[in-house]
Amino acid sequence: QVQLVESGGGVVRAGGSLRLSCLVSGNIFRINGMAWYRQAPGKQRELVARITEGERTNYGDSVLGRFTISRDNAKNTVYLQMNSLKPEDTAVYYCNADLTTSGLVYLSSWGRGTRVTVSS
Repeated sequence: QVQLVESGGGVVRAGGSLRLSCLVSGNIFRINGMAWYRQAPGKQRELVARITEGERTNYGDSVLGRFTISRDNAKNTVYLQMNSLKPEDTAVYYCNADLTTSGLVYLSSWGRGTRVTVSS
């Protein structure tokens, strides 16, 4: 069984910063790509940032230059540093990991989300 647990969400004023973390645990053989998505009320889930096993990154246009994704493979953790936050960044942020279990089964797993609210 694999679990993804996000943390670090909260309420912040516009212009502020938050750092999200996502710990991946369970019977894991290998974690390939890791990513953050978000879903605002009434909107579809969208990609925020992605990082490959080789640490290549790509970002959604709306967060480019403000958010930074990183990973610590020793800790099976992915981070999202969010700076210069805007009210439109308000959403539930979800962690996603593409991984191979110890039983050599490929999975794309999701966390339950952490809420970020940016006040104006």
